[in-house]
Amino acid sequence: IGSMVPLNCPSAEVISYGDMVKKVAEARIVITHGGPGSIMLPLSMGKVPIVVPRRAEFNEHVDNHQVDFVRRLEAGKKIIAVYEINELEARISNYDNLASALDVEMSGAAELDRLVENLNRYCESVTR
Repeated sequence: IGSMVPLNCPSAEVISYGDMVKKVAEARIVITHGGPGSIMLPLSMGKVPIVVPRRAEFNEHVDNHQVDFVRRLEAGKKIIAVYEINELEARISNYDNLASALDVEMSGAAELDRLVENLNRYCESVTR
């Protein structure tokens, strides 16, 4: 866990898995490291994540297995990869164009989950 605290958004060192699922479902853009679990969650919801793999040369990981995994997913047109951090802003700015060119489809279960979530939000807004 790093010591950097974002200035313009809420943050926490740790959140529950349930909270993470909720935040990913609500997010328009998901930015994550290259761990398979962190990548597969947004993909399972039909979202194209921006992925910044952790790298050994920066002492972020013991080897470059995340880079290898990210390259494989990038070749399969499943994610938007960022290998140099100075590319991140451009990927975010051009997200819609980049994501629309990829091969990520929403599964039936993810589609149903999103429908239920939207219905729950609507019901909550009407009853308040």
